[in-house]
Amino acid sequence: MSNNNDDDNNNRRPKGTAQKLLDDAHKAGALSAASMQALDVVDLGAQIQAGLGVAVDDVTASEVVLVTMMPDDSNSIAWAKNTAAVRDGHNLVLEALRKSRQSGEVFTHCRYLNGDVLYPYVPLDAAVTMDDTNYDPCHGTPLYDQTVVLLGTVIAKSAELAQAGVPVRTVTLLITDGGDYGSTRCGPKEVRALVADMLAQENHVIAAMGIHDGTTDFCKVFRDMGIPDRWILTPRNSPTEIRKAFQVFSQSAVAVSAGAAIGGFGN
Repeated sequence: MSNNNDDDNNNRRPKGTAQKLLDDAHKAGALSAASMQALDVVDLGAQIQAGLGVAVDDVTASEVVLVTMMPDDSNSIAWAKNTAAVRDGHNLVLEALRKSRQSGEVFTHCRYLNGDVLYPYVPLDAAVTMDDTNYDPCHGTPLYDQTVVLLGTVIAKSAELAQAGVPVRTVTLLITDGGDYGSTRCGPKEVRALVADMLAQENHVIAAMGIHDGTTDFCKVFRDMGIPDRWILTPRNSPTEIRKAFQVFSQSAVAVSAGAAIGGFGN
């Protein structure tokens, strides 16, 4: 789904760049042995590299905020008639960030829950809005596997910017309307190791949205993944509630981009 410029950026990076960035983060003490083990999967480096996007040489901002979203594209989103609400929610976040004073410092990346990259890290004005031509929720819910890929991408991009002397903060949103269904390599323990390492750096916010499905205890699911309660949203299964939850996240993303010290949703 990414465009030719994104491919050029990735082609300018030697194969294995993502893995080297993760190794460097480990050597610098930002990633524990447990996290490296979670990231030690044959094709994971290539998946992460596909999200790195904009080359550091093309970043002119003196500091950067990475806003990363992983919208659920499982078939239950369509069954519950929430396709438009999730699509609108993602677009609402982009719109709010574009209106912020710090918009020039924000780079954003969207990878769907089943691994398709809508766009790698790009400046806000290059971010692709979700519409009915690029968002078709018809898959499973490999929540743990893909959260590891997503967080690995955030870590690698942060390391790439930091190595170039660019201070970076990140805010990430996971979105699902069900528990894990389809992960084959990772469980909550692997996600938790990555989340713990990121939160220890104090420049990462990791949030999660669980859209009510009538059975899943999303607070428990996300707690098991290491995500603090204050960063968990659990909207009811209605388009209005889902859009409201995205609005709450967008306010936090704007606050992070402004350098505000926020401890969770609503504060």
